[in-house]
Amino acid sequence: MEPITKQDLEALGNQIVKDLELLMNNKDEQNEVDNQFDWMRSKKIRKLMDISPATLQNFRISGKIRHKKIMGSYYYNKTDLLNLFEDER
Repeated sequence: MEPITKQDLEALGNQIVKDLELLMNNKDEQNEVDNQFDWMRSKKIRKLMDISPATLQNFRISGKIRHKKIMGSYYYNKTDLLNLFEDER
């Protein structure tokens, strides 16, 4: 087994930085794609708004937000949700 040299550590550090930059660029691209769509799945909405599944269901049942059910998954209108929380202020 060969000892680890300073050059090995520098190469590893450079690779980690490159990998992080790539991950950050991919995340930015995904956010741009997400922002283009007005309909989002339940899980994403709950995560963004920090609300429980029951709260989201209550909004849906009470007719406060538009929704679509496609192949068993609910999709919610992002604009409606943002407006709902704006109205609460």
